[in-house]
This record gives sequence, C-alpha cells and structure tokens, in this order.
Amino acid sequence: MIDFDYSKISDTCIKCGKCIPTCTIHNVNADEVTSPRGFLELLGAYKQGHLELDKNVKSIFESCFLCTNCVDVCPNDLPVDMLIEQARNDIREKFGIAWWKRLAFFLLRNRNIMDIVARFGYIFQTCGFKKVEKQSAMVMRNFPLIKIDRMLPSLKKKSFLNSHPDVIYNGGKGKVGIFIGCLANYMYTDIGKALLEILKVLEIDAYLIKQQKCCGAPSYFTGDFESVDSLAKFNIEYIESFVNDLDAIIIPEATCSAMIKEDYAHFFHNQPEWKARAEAIKPHIFMATEYLEKKTNLKEVLASRKKQDFSITYHDPCHARKMQGVFKEPRNLLAQNYVMREMSDPNQCCGFGGVTMQTEKYHFAKAAGLPKAAMIRETKADFVSAECSACRVQLSDAMYGQNVDIVFKNPIELIAAALKE
Repeated sequence: MIDFDYSKISDTCIKCGKCIPTCTIHNVNADEVTSPRGFLELLGAYKQGHLELDKNVKSIFESCFLCTNCVDVCPNDLPVDMLIEQARNDIREKFGIAWWKRLAFFLLRNRNIMDIVARFGYIFQTCGFKKVEKQSAMVMRNFPLIKIDRMLPSLKKKSFLNSHPDVIYNGGKGKVGIFIGCLANYMYTDIGKALLEILKVLEIDAYLIKQQKCCGAPSYFTGDFESVDSLAKFNIEYIESFVNDLDAIIIPEATCSAMIKEDYAHFFHNQPEWKARAEAIKPHIFMATEYLEKKTNLKEVLASRKKQDFSITYHDPCHARKMQGVFKEPRNLLAQNYVMREMSDPNQCCGFGGVTMQTEKYHFAKAAGLPKAAMIRETKADFVSAECSACRVQLSDAMYGQNVDIVFKNPIELIAAALKE
C-alpha cells in the first residue's frame, strides 16, 4: 500500500538535487519552491500544521506538471506526484473548483449529455474558430478586443463510439476491447478508425465496450476525487463484467491507460477492496502499440508492406515511458515502414500538465512546449508521433506557436496508413 505519510516522505528526501535538472516546472520557473524537493518540504510542513493552505500555497501545488520525471530519477523513489495529487484534493475541499471545471467534469461523468454538447459544439465551432484540417485542430478567428493565439483540437461531427457498431467481427483470430479515451472519442476520431483498420488486417474482432466512461485523469490531476471515485468504480465494475471474455483491453492513449492500469490502484490506497479489484484488471490492460507489438504478428505484416519515404520523430509521453515502460513498442512498429529520426531528448515532458495548467497556468505550459517544438523542428521529420492525445494538444499548439510545419499523428494512424500500401 502506498504510504502517504507526508512528514516521513519529506524527511526521507536527502536534498541531493538530482531531480532539479529533470523537473519540468523548475526548468520554466527556476524557483526552489517549484522544484521536487521544494514541493516535498512544503508538503511536509503543510501536513505538520506549520504551513497554512492559502492561495499562494495553492498556486505552488497547482504548478507541478505531474510529469513524474523526479520520481524516475529519485534515488529513494519518493512519490512526489502522488503527494501533490492528494494535496490537490485538500485544495479542492477548501477552495472548491471553478464552475467551468465542474461543468467539464460533469460532462465527462455523463457521456450521453456530453454526446449532445459535442454535437452542438461541432455545429457552432466554426463561428469562432478556423479549422486547420491537417492538424485536426482549429485557431480562433480574429475578433476586435479578443485574441487567443493558440491551437485547439476540433470537435468531430460524430464521436468514434457512436460511429461504429458494438462489435466488429474480423475473423475471430482474437478479440479485444477498445477503451478509446475522451479526446480520441470526440476530437481525434481517426485514431479509433485507424485502430479498427489494423484489427481488420490482423483478423482480430473489435469490441467497442460502449458504456465506458472517462478514465478520470482530468479530475484526478485537478483534485476532484469525488468524480474520480465515481468514474473509477464504474469502469472497474464494467471491465470486470466482460474482461474474461476478451484477450485484452487496448487503449491508444497513454494517459488513459496509465490511469486505469496504475493510478486506480494508487487512488484506492485507502479502500482495500477497490484497490484489489483495480489490481486484478491491470494484467488485461495494454497500450495499443504495446499489445500489437507483443501479442500479434503486426510487425511481420508491416515488414511485408512498402517502405515509406516519410520520416517520423517520436515523443515519449510521460504516462507511457515512465509509468508503463512503453517506448520501444511504437518505435519497433513504425520502423518497419518509416525512417525514424530521434529528437535530442524524446523523453522530455511536452508540458501538457492537465486542465489547470492548460488554462489558469497556460504561460507555464507554453514555456515548457517551446524547447520541445525546437527539438521537433531540428529533426526535419515529416511527422511527429506520440501515443497520447494530451501530448498531441500540447505539441500541436507549441509547433503552431513556433511555426513548425510538421504534422502530428498518433502511431496507430501511421501504422494503419502503412498497411494500405
């Protein structure tokens, strides 16, 4: 069980500073309080009653990107990210959550309502935004006194889950469930379509498990633990109802996969029954490229297809490489047909950071995205890829801001394209 003894963990930190160079927020806001050891010191003082949870402390604890870089390099494996997540729940209890965040989390808990809202959003989004088709995104039109100079994902006419039947029979050589994720369901719908195309070639039956709800990651990173509790319990019970009838549940989204596979058990650290149930479904959950590379013959099938002239540089999502150890698999598959060009630091966090970072602290997200956009430009690749739509939102915006004309594609989309040749 995870030990959330803040004082003990804070005292265990030896202040070696090994985490400092890797810390995403410290690299863009070089202040000791916004460093992993600074966070730990403040968290320990807060739990000991020596530090009041005021608006200044709230702002500090909301400044962490939760990239887990510090955890990755810490000689004592101190769970800085988990402590901050717990502290954000305290922040929510004391200060509440902004009305627009509450609305967003309500919609994520109620997919039928979200379907309706997304439909209206699709109809009216062109009133305020111009579409950028090749990036599946949009930018705000020019209005007097209003300027939002950033790129945002565009809503699609119909969600992925509502665009296909419950079960797609492809030959019965296997059967997998697809947990698609909210961004891929409503915005980047070509990811799901591409995944279905791959499964068709492999003759693996696809089950869309359409009652799935948001994994809860946006709520978790914001401190809305009530929403997380509801969503996680629903998804666990839902998955338990059919998991033994499928070979696996595959997820083409690093954050969603990490949330279900790793964070559910962490979240239920003080609810033993649900922690055990979360751990029981863990062996059945795979990132899509992880499953396709390890459990199918896709690599051999791709090797029989035409080599592409396009080059790809691959970004490692924090929730894929650090939390799940998935980074070789997408590269192994993509390298069968494309030229791979590694950026100088593919493991550096892109700077998405969650809902609060993308809104109230967007200046930090923007600053963190600049060096990543520069790395991508230096590769001179045709595409940048990552199995994470949150990274896609952040990197597309960063490249837009730096005039980097490189298209982002999920590896699933690129693999499906190679299979057509």
